[in-house]
Amino acid sequence: MEKITPIDIQHKEFKRALQGYDRTDVDRFLDDVIETLEDYAQDRVALQAEIADLKERISHFKAMEESLQNTLVLAQRTADEVKASAHKEADLIREQARMAAEREVATYNDAISEVRREEQRSRDHAEKAKSELRSLLTTHLALLERETPNGQAATPAPPPVPAAPLSGEPIQPTLGDDTTRITVY
Repeated sequence: MEKITPIDIQHKEFKRALQGYDRTDVDRFLDDVIETLEDYAQDRVALQAEIADLKERISHFKAMEESLQNTLVLAQRTADEVKASAHKEADLIREQARMAAEREVATYNDAISEVRREEQRSRDHAEKAKSELRSLLTTHLALLERETPNGQAATPAPPPVPAAPLSGEPIQPTLGDDTTRITVY
């Protein structure tokens, strides 16, 4: 079946019959049909142009949508990479801080150990000095208790021993005629 166009209707000639339709009514009806079909044809052309424009816009929007999806995927990937990098950097900073703290604690422990060794040396030195002082005092006391030349034992009262100065200066006790210098540190 062929499509009828408004031009086909306009040029259509009907056969004449004896008792046919009123020619004027048919022509008027055909003119109305032609006008209606021409309006439909113009509307159809306009709609086809609009459809083509809309298809082009849809294609453009689809391209934009694809571009936006790619951009979102890239942004998500970049955000994940930045987050992972930040976590790695935070872990590295924590590890460096932990190592620095361990070094500092080790330094303090070494300093404490050195102070304890120095304290022990000082105690040992003080104990040695006390022992030497006792020995010296015992020797001097023994000398004092020896008999004098006339046969009597000399037991004079021992002189007071001055307290050890804090400055590290030597103590000089005076024991009769003998003067002995003792250095206590």
